[in-house]
Amino acid sequence: MKLTFYQKTAVTTVIATLVLILIGGLVRAAGAGLGCPDWPQCFGMWIPPTSAAELPAQYDESLFNPVHTWLEYVNRLVGVLIGFLITLTFIFSFKYRRSDPVVTVSSGVAFLLVLVQGWLGGQVVKSGLSAGMITIHMVLAMIIVNTLLFATFKAMRDRVNIRLKPVHKQRLLYISGAILFLTLVQLIMGTQVREAVDVAKNVMNLPREQWIDTSDLLYIVHRSFSWLVIILSAYLLYENKKLDAGPRLGKIGYMIFGLIILQMFIGFGMERLDIPGILQMLHLVSVSVLICVEFLYMLMAGFSREGVKEAAGSDRVTA
Repeated sequence: MKLTFYQKTAVTTVIATLVLILIGGLVRAAGAGLGCPDWPQCFGMWIPPTSAAELPAQYDESLFNPVHTWLEYVNRLVGVLIGFLITLTFIFSFKYRRSDPVVTVSSGVAFLLVLVQGWLGGQVVKSGLSAGMITIHMVLAMIIVNTLLFATFKAMRDRVNIRLKPVHKQRLLYISGAILFLTLVQLIMGTQVREAVDVAKNVMNLPREQWIDTSDLLYIVHRSFSWLVIILSAYLLYENKKLDAGPRLGKIGYMIFGLIILQMFIGFGMERLDIPGILQMLHLVSVSVLICVEFLYMLMAGFSREGVKEAAGSDRVTA
């Protein structure tokens, strides 16, 4: 069965939004967040300069770094592209306004949220990358991508045929919901740790090996929480097998477990290697993918059909 225009656009938009998060992580890891000191223009120009000699007279040449400027500019261009894609997703979603209005409504919510995100991006720049603003910006990005994921899943639900008994569905939803909640808490704490690192780096001018020391308590809590997340994800794998949840939920469960392990190793590497930029970027991107996979698991389990017993007294279900 071929994908409809809406389904193709929605899937493309979800992937492109994750790519934008990757680029945003690269911008932050490179310290290029203020590569363009104004918004929506860049150094008062729609196409930024390539050298200090091209700067308008009112800008200080010491603020200009061509790599940072163009990295931030590309980040903004991709953001505009995402805006167009979400607009198209919303337009194409009207096909479902009668058969499944939730698809249209959720696509419309994503459209409105991306407008807010564009405005918020400008406020982040105007605030000089103020503490807290970046966290809100990141959380909103995750809300947008998962709203799109929900709309995409609803439009493609007929392609997924999973059967679970109601009691099993409830159990898996409780466990996966707890994992998703804790991961979101981890994301917020992680951005706060990163903001403390930015202060140590840019305001206190501390050497790299002392950056993490400025957020000792928060970092310890953030690191300790990861063990709770991995224990829950292992328990989810156990319940998948015990309840015979089927190969699709089983594979996604293993993806969740693997991504959490990856997050822990990246976090360990950041601590031991004094927070290199590449690991910062990977840490951000992998947690974004992890949250999407966790939410997808909940969607697949939550919208599963009621399972049928294979034999009298049997608790097994099929997927």
